[in-house]
Formats: sequence, structure tokens, C-alpha cells
Amino acid sequence: MNEIFADLHVHIGRSENGKPIKITAARSLNFANIAKECFERKGIDVVGVIDCASPYVIEDIENFLKNGEAYELKDGGIIYKDKVCIILGSEVETSEINENGKTGSAHNCCYFPTLKDIKGFSQEMSKHIKNITLSTQRSDISGYELIDIVEKYNGVLIPAHAFTPFKSYYGNCTQRLKRIFKEKYDKIFAIELGLSADTYIADEISELKDKNFITNSDAHSLPKIAREYNKLQVEDINFKEIFKAIKMEDGRKIIANYGLDPKLGKYNRSFCEDCNCSIETKPPALKCDKCGGTNITMGVYDRIEIIKDQESKSPKFRPKYNYQIPLGFMPGVGNKAIEKLLGAFGTEMTILNKITKDDLESVVGLKLAEIIDNSRNGKVHIHAGGGGVYGKLDAKPQKEELKQIS
Repeated sequence: MNEIFADLHVHIGRSENGKPIKITAARSLNFANIAKECFERKGIDVVGVIDCASPYVIEDIENFLKNGEAYELKDGGIIYKDKVCIILGSEVETSEINENGKTGSAHNCCYFPTLKDIKGFSQEMSKHIKNITLSTQRSDISGYELIDIVEKYNGVLIPAHAFTPFKSYYGNCTQRLKRIFKEKYDKIFAIELGLSADTYIADEISELKDKNFITNSDAHSLPKIAREYNKLQVEDINFKEIFKAIKMEDGRKIIANYGLDPKLGKYNRSFCEDCNCSIETKPPALKCDKCGGTNITMGVYDRIEIIKDQESKSPKFRPKYNYQIPLGFMPGVGNKAIEKLLGAFGTEMTILNKITKDDLESVVGLKLAEIIDNSRNGKVHIHAGGGGVYGKLDAKPQKEELKQIS
């Protein structure tokens, strides 16, 4: 068995010829650049590109395969330079009716083994989405209907950033996934936690006791790739093996999740839109502690207090959740320092997981070495994010390391 790193949620900003795909993503995020970034800088073995149902991206993939550096694998996925496996995916927004009869929106990560499969999916979804060329466009179907279409083209569906406000199942559509998927609930074998959630939070919902958790970057720029990722145990890198690991089949498994402390996420605490600040009172915060207003964006931490039905309790199979901060988030670690580190050690995965503090000091000096070592071990002070603004951290060490959940 091999241990590999996988980030299964990376967006495309523009096609190779400049056509918009994900409006809010960087122009440099195209299919070829993602493959190169994972190979040359990040050290990610498997990357899920989540905008591959766009006809513009499909054209780019076909051209990418013609240059000889990449080819499709028998068991699914595209292998780049015999090193990085690219999983073809599509993020679809579904329309859901919540418990109060109001319409909410949820995002779904849909993954497919072959280019032929995602082409078929794209053609069928063009009947349900007004502009299939753009990423994450609102469809006129529910998750209950979507999962059948995904499976028709040999794909799998995983609810995306499941607790985020506005665009997720638990965030604004339902208190229980089973209410949405009904008799198809057993087909949902995993959920994506999202940047503002972790294992501890998700394990406060009892219906998730049999589900696996994955952590992904939801990257909208090249540097953000692998800000969250998974360590998997597989026999080989291809579509079949990756999803065997996520399903925990045949000895394959998720060894660990690596993610931001939820306080660094954009939607950790409730946020007052009138005062333009996070609410710091005991959750759930339903009104502003400063102005008393109720014009708030509900935070993940506050939402879970409303919908949870148990104390956090992890099943025995649940992998360890490791709080880890990417180099680009670390205070004082700028682009020049990152380039020095990459030049010395190769990839960000190596720097975050394998290099000693003494090795770091030999390249960037004692001060930055201490910042990096404290950050990768959770010894930092965090100011919680909310309302679409990331949390912030400083390099002041905490007395105790952040807990690691096993």
C-alpha cells in the first residue's frame, strides 16, 4: 500500500483561451496550470478539478491529453507526468426546500472516472442549468434527483462544504441530510467538511456516524491549493483506488485529514452585516451583541449549536484530524521565503510534513523557522473569521497545542 496526499476540490478561473469558468477564481487557474502546480510546488498526488463539466474545460482537457504529458488511466482519472492523478469533477448547485418551506441552495461535488463520463454528464446537465459553461451554476433539480444523474455516468456525489452558510445542506437547507436524500441516503458515503468546520463539529450530528469526512481546499487561486487535504492509503493512484479509500474498502482508507482550524474559515462565527463585525457572544448568536440587530450571517459554529443532537463522538474508524496552516497563511512568511523553502525542499507537502525545525532554520533563519514550526503544530493565536472574512493569526505561541481529534 502507498500513502498519498489528495485535494479533491480545486476550481478553474479561466479556460486556456480566456473564457470565464469560475468568476471569483484567479485567471491563472486553468487545467494545465493546476496540474503543474501540484507536480512542481505542492506535492499533491491527487487533485480533483471541480469545473470539468464546462464545455470550455472539456476542450482544454482534450488538448491537454494531446501534448503527451498526460493520459487517461484504465481505472479512471488522468495521470500527469506519471506523478499527479487528476480526478474530473463538477460542482453543482441544487435547489432544496428547507424545514420552513423556503428554498435553499446546496453545493455538490460530483466526480467521474473518464472524460467520456463527464461529457455525458455535461450534456444532460445542460438541460437543468442555464449556462453550463460557468462553474457552480444553479440547477433546477434537488440533490435527491442529482445523485441519480451522477450515478448514470458512473460518478459519485459528495456534499460540498456541508456546513457553510448560503450554499450547503446543513448551512441553509436542512437540519438532517436524510430528509433530503430519503431512501438514497446510504449512497452518500462521505461529506466534505469545509474550511469553517472540522471533525469535532461534524461529529455532533448523529446521522453522520457512518459517513467519512474529507477535507479539501476549495481553491480559487493556485497558492490556495492544498490549504486543506487528505492522506490516503491506496494500492495505486487512480479514480477507483481513491474512492475505495474514501469508502474504506479492501484495506484502502483515509489515514488523516489536514485542515485549517475552523476559526480561520470565512464563516466560523455569526457576522453582523450592519456593524460589519463578527459576533463574539456564546453561540448560537442570533442577534448582534453590539447593535442588537438581527441582520446577521449565521456562522458554522453557531449553526451547529442549533442543529446538533449529541456531544461530539467519533466512531473508531474516523481518521485523525490534524490542524495545519499552509505556508501562505503564516505571518511573516512571504513569497521570497516560500520560494527559498521550495528551492531547498521541493514541495509544500514536504515542508509541512517532513522537514525538521533545524532544517527550516538553515534556510530561512530562526525567527521564520519558529513561526513555521509553531504554525504547523497549532501553536498560534487565532482571531475567528466570519461573514466571508477569513480568520487571522499571529505567531504568538499558545501554551498548549491545539487538540488533534482521533
